[in-house]
Amino acid sequence: MKIKKFEELKSWQKAQDLAVVIYSEFSTIKDFGFKDQITRATVSISNNIAEGFDRNSTADFCRFLSIALASCSEVRSMLYLSERLNYLSLDQREELAKETNEIAKMITGLIKYLKNYKKTNN
Repeated sequence: MKIKKFEELKSWQKAQDLAVVIYSEFSTIKDFGFKDQITRATVSISNNIAEGFDRNSTADFCRFLSIALASCSEVRSMLYLSERLNYLSLDQREELAKETNEIAKMITGLIKYLKNYKKTNN
């Protein structure tokens, strides 16, 4: 079955779910700079997956997936900081970091698949 729209990608779905959780977890934080940075980075994950999907080339899609992967790492880094700043508990941070790791693995797998697909279909 061929994926016809980005909404079908599990990595995009999980990234959207993560963004909803991040918005919820940090909704009451008064550190607006921190909150803005982590929410922007989280939204960037799914947005770059979506934007890359609708580009006209596999190379462009891989480039946007790499940006999504970097945003995922940024979120994970900020989660560690949020624990140190007492914005999240250890358990909350661990659970959210686990989600970012899962999304990162999915994105990495998609990049590998696309690169191999491109090699075998040229």
